[in-house]
Amino acid sequence: MSLRDRIATPDGKGRYVRVLFATIADRYDFITRALSYGQDQRWKRRLVDLAAPRPGARALDLATGTGDIAFALAARGARVVGLDITFRMIELARNRQTGGARGFRPGGGRAPEKLALRFLVGDMHAIPFPAGSFDIVTTGYGLRNVPDLTMAIDEIARVLTPRGQVLSLDFNRPSNRVVRSAYLAYLTVVGAALGWILHRDPDTYRYIPASIRLYPGADAVTRLFEARGFSGVRSHPVLGGLMAIHHAIRA
Repeated sequence: MSLRDRIATPDGKGRYVRVLFATIADRYDFITRALSYGQDQRWKRRLVDLAAPRPGARALDLATGTGDIAFALAARGARVVGLDITFRMIELARNRQTGGARGFRPGGGRAPEKLALRFLVGDMHAIPFPAGSFDIVTTGYGLRNVPDLTMAIDEIARVLTPRGQVLSLDFNRPSNRVVRSAYLAYLTVVGAALGWILHRDPDTYRYIPASIRLYPGADAVTRLFEARGFSGVRSHPVLGGLMAIHHAIRA
């Protein structure tokens, strides 16, 4: 069965993503830096700047990975929960918090263990918190990977307070056919090479362009947020529109 077929249905994509991210967790930070030309951290700082968390704000970072956005929010004074479906990702994030990442200081601020921050294993389809628990929900590369995008957005709306904000950084699917073809070809070739070098499986990082082909793209995601009851939805282009940061307010 082809990779595209394996991720074509919500159940199939859910199974594939769970196995994939457990496999790549220890290489995840390296891969995100490599495929973003080293710009990944800058984009995440921009997302946090757009969120502008006030001290004491309650924030939830979904698909937190090893915690980049969660640490940055906490360094700005927010009380943060980082949630990820992959246990190994949460292990790595907790290791960073307790000083396992030598010299790590989010934003040059307080030591990680002093931040108001905790990491939990959990599913974006069933966020383990009551309605109205958070002022801010963020995610980096999360919405593209969920099996059911509408269900995930509805869960985000449920756990946000009225007028709470959601921000999402993710790959875009460029509307220009030539740009899109070149972009996906680059990700396919580089992903296959990295997959073979790191895991002896070229399909490992071919998942990224395959998931982009099935992702609605920035404009369609904007419309979906609006259809699910969010207001003031904006899509900020990143890297010439190859990436996007969505910012929306719960009505």
